[in-house]
Amino acid sequence: MLATPLLEGVPKGAVGTLAASGRVRLFRKGTYLCHQGDPADEIYFLLEGRVEISSTSVTGSRILHATVDIPQFVGELGVLAEIDRTASVLTLEDSQVWIAAAEEFLDFLGGEPSAARSLLRVLARQVHSHEAFVDDLLFLDLKGRVAKRLLQMATPSLDDLPVDGKAIPGVTHADLASLCGGSRENVTRVLSEFQRRELLERDGKRYVLKKVDGLAKIAGL
Repeated sequence: MLATPLLEGVPKGAVGTLAASGRVRLFRKGTYLCHQGDPADEIYFLLEGRVEISSTSVTGSRILHATVDIPQFVGELGVLAEIDRTASVLTLEDSQVWIAAAEEFLDFLGGEPSAARSLLRVLARQVHSHEAFVDDLLFLDLKGRVAKRLLQMATPSLDDLPVDGKAIPGVTHADLASLCGGSRENVTRVLSEFQRRELLERDGKRYVLKKVDGLAKIAGL
């Protein structure tokens, strides 16, 4: 927890107290931690494994928001805003998850000024990320958005691009389409073109980035 942006700069003892207020559970692959519309009465921290965050639109379409496979908090939005869950969280493999009551987490934030400052910093970064996605929709074509999303799935920050040969977690064409703001059919065509140009290759259920510089150029980086 100390290594996460949400608790950056928070005293170790305070984080230890927070950790002791929760419990660790093992969730088998294919288990929901929560469903969209559930009360947000718990906070989660992924310790080990991989989870998928998705929601269902008013038209019934499934929208993938993120796949998480590094230790971090999950489901904090509903807790902080005191609203029902805006998305569902599903385990993609066996996962260990720390769980605590929402009130425990909110009390912790209220009693630790450094945690509150870190929270504001994280929320500001999320706003910036959403604004960047809107800019991508306005100024990048679909090829650029797909290339950029593939790179983002391979590195924590686009300031440090991955090396050639980096594999990204398995993702369906439909999920990638929802992440890029395009249709599945058009995203499939873009991926096929990238493979023909040897920018990436398919390895089972995963994609391998073969020419990162080429993808970065298409993404406008």
